[in-house]
Amino acid sequence: MILNSIVFEPGNLDGIIYLILLILLGPPLFLAIIGFILFKTKSRKAGKIFFILAGVYLVVGLGICGALMAGF
Repeated sequence: MILNSIVFEPGNLDGIIYLILLILLGPPLFLAIIGFILFKTKSRKAGKIFFILAGVYLVVGLGICGALMAGF
């Protein structure tokens, strides 16, 4: 019985913060880079759409991941 409780005790959970930050900031940064590349080429409309997608993903990610990091 004691062995089972030792297995389920968490150790150092610092990596979860980095994972949440990666999920929070990674895709918007990637979408913004793609949007910048498309905006500088001929397809300016597609670049604007990627910028909007990056902004929406960042706002949603700040809401969800921010709530997870705050402990709610």
